Amino acid sequence: QVHLVESGGGLVQAGDSLRLSCTASGGTFSNLNIGWFRQGPGKEREFVAAITWSGGSTGYAHSMKGQFTISRDNAKNMAYLQIHSLKPEDTAVYYCAAAPKSFLRDQWEEYDYWGQGTQVTVSS
Repeated sequence: QVHLVESGGGLVQAGDSLRLSCTASGGTFSNLNIGWFRQGPGKEREFVAAITWSGGSTGYAHSMKGQFTISRDNAKNMAYLQIHSLKPEDTAVYYCAAAPKSFLRDQWEEYDYWGQGTQVTVSS
């Protein structure tokens, strides 16, 4: 059973940057693809970014390219989501998710394990 814990969220101002972390335990991290999703108030969960098990491939939601950077450190069992130039509309709970290693996945149904999420609130 894979356990994921997100951290790094908080209250920030528009224009700030933030790095979210996802710490994994209970499985072989290097065998897992990682995805980041978010759910804003009154909105559906949406895909943000994904990275393959080796870190060799990354993918982003079209509207988020350039603002988000996903990365991972398999030696530390951690994944990261760097967010630049935060806007109030980026306010959401951000979740990391894990799936068995494969090609990039951008559908939440394809992920088997989920963290509890970390809240990011952006003030204007």
